[in-house]
Amino acid sequence: MVAKVWRRLSLAVGAMLMAVPAVWAAAAETKEAVALAPEVSAVAWKTLWVVLGAMGAIVGSAWATAFAQAKIGPAGAGAMAEKPEVAGTVFIMVAIPETMVVLGFVIAAMIILMVK
Repeated sequence: MVAKVWRRLSLAVGAMLMAVPAVWAAAAETKEAVALAPEVSAVAWKTLWVVLGAMGAIVGSAWATAFAQAKIGPAGAGAMAEKPEVAGTVFIMVAIPETMVVLGFVIAAMIILMVK
């Protein structure tokens, strides 16, 4: 179980790091980077940290949601097998963690839009 968690976490971090060359290329194409060579690194670093922060918010919230639903789903299925009348409660319990992903997306949008 622990190996699966670390494997998934390393895949998420690897996906985040794959965006670094794209951020670097986007920062190099800006007018400031072309006009003033010493400011390339400042623009690139700022862009990199903004993108990594936004990706971290989404990946972290999605990972937490998956972890919560992995525990709720089987327990809910077992509860519904014994008592079918708890189906509505189980559905709500499975749906509630999904709000974490929505909040992670909102935080990522705030990070991208608020940093200038």
